[in-house]
Amino acid sequence: MFPIKHFAQEQRLIESNFKGIFKAEVQLKYLLYLPVDYSKNNKFPLLLFLHGAGERGDDLSLVKKNGPPKLIEQGQDFPFIVVSPQCPVNKRWDTKALIALIDEIVNLYNIDEDRIYVTGLSMGGNGTWRLATEIPDRLAAIIPICGWGDPFDICSLGRLPVWAFHGAKDMLVPVSSSQVLVDRLNYCKGNAKLTIYPEADHDSWTETYNNPQIYEWLLDQRKSQR
Repeated sequence: MFPIKHFAQEQRLIESNFKGIFKAEVQLKYLLYLPVDYSKNNKFPLLLFLHGAGERGDDLSLVKKNGPPKLIEQGQDFPFIVVSPQCPVNKRWDTKALIALIDEIVNLYNIDEDRIYVTGLSMGGNGTWRLATEIPDRLAAIIPICGWGDPFDICSLGRLPVWAFHGAKDMLVPVSSSQVLVDRLNYCKGNAKLTIYPEADHDSWTETYNNPQIYEWLLDQRKSQR
């Protein structure tokens, strides 16, 4: 079982900044969490968390509103290195910038590249789907929550393990947005499953991120197993 540990309040999320040049210069602020037993002598899995539209801006405290950063701030420990970037205001997730950020974290820390995971909610769920279609061979698994994407691109994920979540009463991003992607991916011989919360609206992420089983499932997925 995935252990849920809680510790006294302390500075557990490190604020940092990444700058890279692609077609244009892009800068991402991000929160970094290192496991309590992190050592440069051992490799650790990486979890990239993508927030929703409401947390965009240049105030990193907004990123702590939901998901793993919220739980870490409350004292929960994770066996992953957790990187939580902040999307600039009025932008959507730039997949090229996210790929460069992953490269930077891999260079700076002892990352197990067999276990790189991505998760996100709402706009971050969309970012999770889009990022996975661009680098399916680098990822071990993804968990998109109340997200959406392009079903015509989805078969590029191949056998990448996907566990999607959605609320049946979501009026902002209809549950069909996840259902069509999961169905299309499995039609293409993919490896996807969808959990639908019958009574949940757009906030299907609180219950999901509070569920230890999703972290157990992630840790069971390795890129080399596909």
